[in-house]
Amino acid sequence: MQEESSQRQEAVKRLTEEQIQRERRQSERERAELERETLRVKALAEAEGRALERRQNEDVYRRELLTKMELERERLLAAINTTFRQIGAGVYGLLGDREKLTRTVIVTTALAAGVYSTREGARVVGRYLERVLGQPSLVRESSRATFPFLWRRGAHSNAGLLASNPATDAMRKGEGFGDVILHPALLSRVRSLASATANTKKHGAPFRNMVFYGPPGTGKTMAAKQLARDSGLDYALMTGGDVGPLGPDAVTKIHQLFDWAGKSRKGLLLFIDEADAFLKERNAVSMSENLRSALNALLYRTGDQSRDIVLVVATNRPEDLDRAVVDRVDEALEFPLPGEQEREKLIRLYLDKYVMRAGEDSRSSWRKLLRGGSDKIEVRGITDDLLQEAASKTEGFSGRELAKLMVSMQGAAYGSQKSELTPELFQEVLTYKVAEHAQRKKIVEQHQSALAAPAGS
Repeated sequence: MQEESSQRQEAVKRLTEEQIQRERRQSERERAELERETLRVKALAEAEGRALERRQNEDVYRRELLTKMELERERLLAAINTTFRQIGAGVYGLLGDREKLTRTVIVTTALAAGVYSTREGARVVGRYLERVLGQPSLVRESSRATFPFLWRRGAHSNAGLLASNPATDAMRKGEGFGDVILHPALLSRVRSLASATANTKKHGAPFRNMVFYGPPGTGKTMAAKQLARDSGLDYALMTGGDVGPLGPDAVTKIHQLFDWAGKSRKGLLLFIDEADAFLKERNAVSMSENLRSALNALLYRTGDQSRDIVLVVATNRPEDLDRAVVDRVDEALEFPLPGEQEREKLIRLYLDKYVMRAGEDSRSSWRKLLRGGSDKIEVRGITDDLLQEAASKTEGFSGRELAKLMVSMQGAAYGSQKSELTPELFQEVLTYKVAEHAQRKKIVEQHQSALAAPAGS
């Protein structure tokens, strides 16, 4: 009996201890939940306080701006009134003197005739120079200058800029490709093609045509330009969307483009962005006869391998390209969205370019002089951990979106009172842009679902 009583007491004791432990754990959970709620309420209160402070500052700035605008308006009205009074006095005096009025009419007529003749003559000469020497209207950008002395000046200026560019220094060390940050495998492939193209040019062999495909903003255009530079070629950029509006003139413009490109002494890389806009499948119902004729003209000019022109077409939809265009392609390179390591490198590159080096451009010297000070941004507390966190949070961002992110950082810094970028401001802009990216992605997915719905029904 005594042993059973001891066992019951032990059991009751264990139950009591377990109950006490459960109540203690429950109390700890409730305390932790209360602390979390307190922190959340405190964070919301701080955020509301910062928002209220910003609104108050904006109100003060708006009132000051309105006061300045009113003063400027009054000054401008006074100047206009003074000017018109002087003009009125001059016209009154002129009308009162018949001889002076006659001379004024003769001189004004002669001056108008001279201006008109000069303008029309310049227009005719300009058309002739453009037709004989200038670049075709389809070319949006080119490294090939029309006049040699302009080319020498531009080359000298670019050399100076490249010499001080950290991206170029990284490229020389084998860590980059100009301002292009690519996946290591893709970077190796592009460098190999640049070397092969340079050797092809050296030995006078036919060039190889290429297609760059992948999401927008992944560095296709920049890679093509850098490939041309490393190969010793000129480059010219055009976009497929410019061909459609030309209508029946598109065929003539395509032939003019290839005639001009073939005259480059160094050889020329012709880059066609958004190529699927006019190089899509010819059997497509939506393709007009003018676009189909323009495509046939391009196919005619690229039927044989060229020793003068490297054709590089870029598209986000390679499956839409005409089969004859694909048949003319020798190399196909996919440009995917940057991975986390590439995103961190891009963030560092654009942070240096748009934030840390803001205000160093010599072209802004007049703006600095008028403002009476420097427009440099002071960067405080932006650590490696913060940049790594930004690279992790920006999954799915393209290189162009990361550049825009740093431009937003620049704008936010200039919008602050001291033109400085702090970790708090960095996080605020990053959070906003990540949310904006997610919303844009959702809209695109909904649009694609809406387009696919009729086909699936």
